[in-house]
Amino acid sequence: MKYCAFLRGVNVKGTNMKMADVCKVFVDAGMSNVSSILASGNIIFSSDKTKSDLKVILEKAMSDHFSYEDFLFVKNRNDVENYLNSNPFQKNDDFHIYVFVCNENFEKTLMAEFENSSKAENEEAKIENGIFYWQVPKGNTLDSTFGKILGKKSMKDQFTSRNLNTFEKVIKKMT
Repeated sequence: MKYCAFLRGVNVKGTNMKMADVCKVFVDAGMSNVSSILASGNIIFSSDKTKSDLKVILEKAMSDHFSYEDFLFVKNRNDVENYLNSNPFQKNDDFHIYVFVCNENFEKTLMAEFENSSKAENEEAKIENGIFYWQVPKGNTLDSTFGKILGKKSMKDQFTSRNLNTFEKVIKKMT
């Protein structure tokens, strides 16, 4: 079975790692056909283990190797297609669309935080098929009130997010 592991907090705020090193950790942990997409911690691999077993195995392997507390989310091809195909927003060159990979039901917490934050013009969030999507004007991601909320330490093990374009690249590599 092919999977993608979406790592949290890679190559931001001082957690820097080369994707070749990350891929080696995955291989050493027993994964096969390992490759990375972009430098933000998207690792494609094959395994006959379950998603929940893989999460435990890979978080431990990454934490041990890189000496930090790793958080990752393991998704299969169907999951990734669902993230891509459930997008409720129209593509627009003036906006980023972010997709949130998160623990079960955490999308509701994200929506509550979004609803309580100040928003830029046309900044929106929606939940589709249990997936949280955020559309934000380009250039406002890090400065937005919601963007700042996402950095809370209390949320660090609950989600990771990627630009919708990343999911397009992941699904191409998984086929």
